[in-house]
Amino acid sequence: MKILVLNAGSSSLKYQLIDMTNEEVIAKGNFERIGIEGSFLTHKVGEEKHITEKNVQNHEEAIKIVLDQFTNPEYGVIKDLNEIDAVGHRLVHGGEKFASSVVINDEVIEKVKECISLAPLHNPAGILGIEACRRLMPNTPMCGVFDTAFHQTMPKKNFIYAIPYEYYEKYGIRKYGFHGTSHRFVSERAAELMGGLREDLKIVTCHLGQGASIAAIKGGKCLDTSMGLTPLAGIPMGSRSGDIDPAIVTYLMENANLSAKEVDTVLNKKSGLFGISGVSPDSRDIEEAAASGNERAQLALDNYNYLVAQFIAKYAVTMQGIDAIVFTAGIGENAGTTRKGVCDNLAYMGIKLDEEKNKTRGQEIEISTPDSKIKVFVIPTNEELVIARDTMNLVK
Repeated sequence: MKILVLNAGSSSLKYQLIDMTNEEVIAKGNFERIGIEGSFLTHKVGEEKHITEKNVQNHEEAIKIVLDQFTNPEYGVIKDLNEIDAVGHRLVHGGEKFASSVVINDEVIEKVKECISLAPLHNPAGILGIEACRRLMPNTPMCGVFDTAFHQTMPKKNFIYAIPYEYYEKYGIRKYGFHGTSHRFVSERAAELMGGLREDLKIVTCHLGQGASIAAIKGGKCLDTSMGLTPLAGIPMGSRSGDIDPAIVTYLMENANLSAKEVDTVLNKKSGLFGISGVSPDSRDIEEAAASGNERAQLALDNYNYLVAQFIAKYAVTMQGIDAIVFTAGIGENAGTTRKGVCDNLAYMGIKLDEEKNKTRGQEIEISTPDSKIKVFVIPTNEELVIARDTMNLVK
């Protein structure tokens, strides 16, 4: 069975075609600047890279070009589009409507549209991808896999906000969490590596990238996570603030004469590691600056490591203990200094890192010492594979 995984952004389209007999990626790529002058596709087959520069106005035009790549007479990987057995769509926000992946039909699309107010930047793009695929591949089954679904096992006391309850009832304001497919994948893999029954394990997963979130997973179920109603909450990120005193919003509106939209821009695009350091949203640039003696860059890194560790410690309360910590995503998989900085803050819990193993970049490895009271892993995430597996299981 061959599954096409699509991740539609507002002006981009990432994809992978996966052969599920051996879970091998046979082609993948990214269409950038959709609807913008200078749009182009980067399509990869193995180590080969093929660039298509063509202005496209919408996702349907982009998807049609992508589909043509798969059957290209020179570097195609299938003979006919009928070889694609199903399409799995990454969808960001399912609200309380979806606690698991689903086969897409008209009713599902309407429910996803009802969640647009919760993810105004992401859900419309996902819908565009679905509707374009349905027109181009009308007989191919499609499934939706939601970033929020994995976190729907959180107890109500863990997701409710201490604001008037009517706002939860009327507007659905509560903690939802994101990066669910990533947290699910790496926690399941950690359980396999530990050789124990998943239901017995207490795992904290740290998805640390440009966007970042942490989750407390006990018995394979999420009990709490750092992101909230939106992906702005939790730990600081590349350019997002993470948790702050909510009165800062009104203070800036009144004293800096900023509008609600301007404050939103500040918190989402000018804060986090970028806001403190003044260097860049990219942690690699900040680490380089810190190594050169930039004090604000070092402050940004110290603050980040402290707050990640603080969330991990908090989840020891949530789960009444921790068996393992997993680092994943761009920073988590590659930045040994960040992993060490976080774990140094948790040394009181008996965590010990193997300094040599912690130098590993982008590879699956246990980086804690044999006598560490809590195991620490680096596990590269694979959200596309989760989407493909769910899609295969649903269409079967």
